[in-house]
Amino acid sequence: MTLRSLFGAVAICGLAAGMAQATDYPLSIENCGQTLVFDSAPERVVTIGQSTTEMLYALGLGEQVQGTSVWFNDVLPEFAEVNARIERLADNHPGFESVMAKEPQLVTTQFEFHVGPQGAVGTREQFNELGAQVYAMPADCVGKDNLVGGDGARTSEFSIESMYRAVRELAQIFDVEERGAVLEAELRGRVDAAVAKAGELGAEGKTAVVWFSSPDLALDPFVAGQNGIAGYVLKTIGLRNVVESDEEWPSVGWETIASADPDYIIIARMDRRRFAADDYEVKLDYLKTDPVTSRMAAVRDGRIIIVDAHQIHAGIRIPSGIETVVAGIEAGGAQE
Repeated sequence: MTLRSLFGAVAICGLAAGMAQATDYPLSIENCGQTLVFDSAPERVVTIGQSTTEMLYALGLGEQVQGTSVWFNDVLPEFAEVNARIERLADNHPGFESVMAKEPQLVTTQFEFHVGPQGAVGTREQFNELGAQVYAMPADCVGKDNLVGGDGARTSEFSIESMYRAVRELAQIFDVEERGAVLEAELRGRVDAAVAKAGELGAEGKTAVVWFSSPDLALDPFVAGQNGIAGYVLKTIGLRNVVESDEEWPSVGWETIASADPDYIIIARMDRRRFAADDYEVKLDYLKTDPVTSRMAAVRDGRIIIVDAHQIHAGIRIPSGIETVVAGIEAGGAQE
């Protein structure tokens, strides 16, 4: 971020904080087709998904969080102390009973896959019946059909506004709107600065592919489609995604990707190990040794950029994801 951008962000944060108002209860929030009503700020929350966990931490609400689950990467360093005091119910899907054992008034979920019409953890109705309301990240239901299986299908392009909406709504639910306004302004300022930097580097029009993972290295990889969050990151920087599918994470053959010969290959680094390719070093080794991928110019020239998986999910890390890709472009290759 340039000095001018930094001063601008500080000014915006100050203005935003001055405009924030206290929550007027009872509060009604429309969330993914449901109406949530709060008579007061929840005192006990369980999070299902790293996005809402870190968002609540960033809003200064760690004391209200009773349990967390579904982690892609280690928690951000600035939240390590508060996170260490909170029980991790599961690295991946928690059990319904383990969530409710914490007696939450509110359950936040990153994906409707976990809590939704066909929830792997439970349905909204199951939680509601036991006194817990459910707040789902708007990014996972606005312009998205989650009834088609897997990661769902985007019916329109992801907009970062849905992430900012979550910041505002959670801040309102917990009566910390001033903190929410400051956080939103800071995140917007970082995106603006990173986009400006990408323009200075001449990123506009260059091509890229984002490899998230693969269920098996012998199978087609899961890569970013046009309409998902990773696709948004590329478009915001000015990069053209060589994958034309509108799905969030379609599987596309390496022969097809290699024929497009993208200028940059972006790979996700994560701490989960559902698949062998969750390990970014496995991805790097595959790219460099496979007969098809090793011939790609981006592999030969080292134009491979590593991003944390959570930087390309709907949360407060999206700006850092944009910053990481821009830094990789500037460096001409991997940023570890």
